[in-house]
Amino acid sequence: MSLFNYKAVTPPGETQDGEMDGLSQAAIVERLQAMGLIPIRVEESASGGVVQANSGGMFAKNRISEDDVAVFTQEIATLLKAGLPLDRRLEILISLSASEPVRQLMSQLREDVRGGASLSTAMDARKGVFTRFYLNMIRAGEAGGALDVVLQRLTEFMERSKELRDTVKSALIYPAILVGVSVLSVAILLVWVVPQFSQMFEESGKALPLPTQVVIAAGDAVRHYWWAMVLVVVGVFSWFSRQMQVPASRLRWDRRLLDLPLVGDLIGKLEVARFSRTLGTLIGNGVTLLAALSIVKETLSNTVMSQGLTEVAAQLKEGKGLGKPLLETGLFPKLAVHLVMVGEETGKLQEMLIRVADIYDREVQTAVKRLLALMEPVLILGLGLVIGGIIMSILVAILSVNDLAM
Repeated sequence: MSLFNYKAVTPPGETQDGEMDGLSQAAIVERLQAMGLIPIRVEESASGGVVQANSGGMFAKNRISEDDVAVFTQEIATLLKAGLPLDRRLEILISLSASEPVRQLMSQLREDVRGGASLSTAMDARKGVFTRFYLNMIRAGEAGGALDVVLQRLTEFMERSKELRDTVKSALIYPAILVGVSVLSVAILLVWVVPQFSQMFEESGKALPLPTQVVIAAGDAVRHYWWAMVLVVVGVFSWFSRQMQVPASRLRWDRRLLDLPLVGDLIGKLEVARFSRTLGTLIGNGVTLLAALSIVKETLSNTVMSQGLTEVAAQLKEGKGLGKPLLETGLFPKLAVHLVMVGEETGKLQEMLIRVADIYDREVQTAVKRLLALMEPVLILGLGLVIGGIIMSILVAILSVNDLAM
């Protein structure tokens, strides 16, 4: 998520400035309108969500990570069971933290709480640190007098989310290493090995086979124009990054990703697992279904599925329920949707959503293994063909030179 600065007008006509975290400008505008405000300006914050101290300073280039928030949540949930006052718990966390940004954050929260603010209000004042989902969970816990339960559920939620992210990241390590080794091996052959033979071929005076000419030309291009290749890669990456900042362009790319075989299936299952667990956790803590959907759609990284939830929310307002609109989008698996329908019919929607999340967490792990099972031999075969092709082109040229000498 990114941090956005906004300027809006309240119904009485007063101007209101502030900051809000979200996936895009459109999401921020929609949320402001849902709050009854009229947006005038919404711009991405240059601070990138850095936490500001009460003194006006800021953590220079230091940000509170999701892992930091998860550790803090687990620690405060544990201390809450001991029956200590909130400000005392925060004071203990200050002494326990090994990170300076986290210590400053805890100090700010403690001072706000001692000043009479609730924990959710103190957290909301720390712009860009706590997500809207997190803050709504804390508010629900405070309102229901079950903050300890909510913090425990938040801890479990964040642990499961981290496990899911780590599964995907760990699965990508080996292919990334393999691709890196492949590129490095080909570069060494083209930059250092091929030139050793090219001089010998030139001295022979014999016309070289076409494959050898191609390999030598590729080696010359890498040696003399590597900087241009780097510029091209950087340029393509910059262009793609800009494209992903444009809502219409990002929507097209996200739709293409969903249509890809294997990759699209993996992305869809990741989003369904995130959607189900977040929605189930929210409504299980007293957040209304409509408000929970508004929060959940901002947690999804795929804008196509996020837009689908916008349509679902519109139909939910008309009293059509959750399951049927989800099915009509065509973006969510039928198994997940039918389980949601069963949850609605039996009054156990929260339990069913968590069950769907568990199912698709396992599905993601299976999909990752399947993707890796296909990717590894493809990468190895591709590397073998490229390196074998380079070696064979050199051997063919050497044989032709030897034939000439004889």
